[in-house]
Order: sequence, then C-alpha cells, then structure tokens
Amino acid sequence: MIVLDAYAVLAFLRAEPAADEVAALLRRQCAMSAANLAETFDQLVRVFRRPADDVYGDLALLGHAGLDIVPVDADIALAAGALRARHYHRQHSPLSLADCLAAATALARRAELATADPPLAALMRAEDGQVVALPDSRGNRP
Repeated sequence: MIVLDAYAVLAFLRAEPAADEVAALLRRQCAMSAANLAETFDQLVRVFRRPADDVYGDLALLGHAGLDIVPVDADIALAAGALRARHYHRQHSPLSLADCLAAATALARRAELATADPPLAALMRAEDGQVVALPDSRGNRP
C-alpha cells in the first residue's frame, strides 16, 4: 500500500513533473488521509483558482478509481501530534499538521508515503518509515 500526501494528488491533477509517477502509483492500492484530502481541495480551489465543482468531480473520480480515504481517528490524530512535537522546527523542519497526519496514516498502516516534501520524507525516514520520493516542481527529490 502507498499513502499519498496532498502534493502527490496535486501533482497528478495539475500535470506537474510527478504526475506520471503518481499515475503509476494510483494503479496500485493507494490511500490518503481525509485531512490531506481537505488540504488538496483547499489548494486547488483557493490557490489554483479551480472551480469547486470541478475539484469535487476530480476527487470523486480518484475515489472511484480506488483511492481509499482514511478517516482521522483519535489514534492517528494523537500520533500526528506526537510526530509534529518530535520533528517540527520552524526553520529546519517546517512540518504542517497535515504533513504529520499523512505520516501518521502511513506509519499506522505500515505503508510507504509518496511525497516530494524534504522535511516530511526526513520525518518518515527518522521514524523507520518508507518513502516514495517524488520529484517536486523543479524535478528535485527528497
């Protein structure tokens, strides 16, 4: 199983450099935290100015294609809080709570986490998790 962070889905939907790799991952069993689904929706509508109805449609198609949306329960929420408390640093490791929810979801499922985010990849590696290192918008991998 592969857990996708918001960047992975954004890259796929926006045809960024990681899009082909994410498409290949989506042919396997993939999941995403409900918090990262919210982050994806927010970014597409607020930052990239996509119409909300179009975004709902795109995300629904991913769900129909097999992307499993994992609820954030108390165990995942507490694990994410603990990860952020251990790994966050304003300058060296600016992890968002959504990043930590993606990591907690992957670690709880013993799944790889697909990301292009260097601090998030470092957190996963420090916690003995597995990372699928995606290229960012410049082609750099964490």
